[in-house]
Amino acid sequence: MRSTLVLSLAATASLTLAACASLGGKEPMGFFISSTGSGKGADLGGLQGADALCQRLATAAGAGNKTWRAYLSVPGAFPSQANPQGVASVNARDRIGTGPWYNAKGELIARDVAHLHNGNHINKMTALDEKGNVVKGRGDQPNEHDILTGSRADGTAFAPQTDTTCKGWTSSTEGSAIVGHHDRIGPLPENWAKSWNFSHQSAGCSQEALVRTGGSGRLYCFASN
Repeated sequence: MRSTLVLSLAATASLTLAACASLGGKEPMGFFISSTGSGKGADLGGLQGADALCQRLATAAGAGNKTWRAYLSVPGAFPSQANPQGVASVNARDRIGTGPWYNAKGELIARDVAHLHNGNHINKMTALDEKGNVVKGRGDQPNEHDILTGSRADGTAFAPQTDTTCKGWTSSTEGSAIVGHHDRIGPLPENWAKSWNFSHQSAGCSQEALVRTGGSGRLYCFASN
């Protein structure tokens, strides 16, 4: 009977240690703000080029075993004589997998797509780059809180009438792009100023224009698997 009791206590201790180890384990990174942009303003080489940037940075940070996608939308095109079917929009929310996503320190950013767009944990201290560094925000020099998204608050693309993505992320001259504020701070205490993915349009598509608006051409990157 004493032997049985010892074995039972040993098993309980083993399970407790395993549970503690699990609770204390660091979750793998599945989200980051890119530490750099393309260097060509909002010309990212389209969605493919933006995804490649995310993948390259993730690989350099030791997380290249996942497929990384840029959180970017692109409006479609209305039906025309040349293309009667039109072109469907690409929505950022549909490109990034299902979650959950954690930052470089293993902190939860969002449980799933619904949580990401309603109640996520994105703020200046959690929206880190792939190296685990804090990204400068409003009040810092320089301010880099404008993150390119081209998206509405729900993660979907805009209608084609107005350029909100610098010509599908291929222009560093004409056009404009929607940005969000990773630090959730703006010049006024209004909802748009606190939005991580839908705050305002950039002053233009060049690197200089993005800097002038309060950014540097950075992206949100998510592991899609």
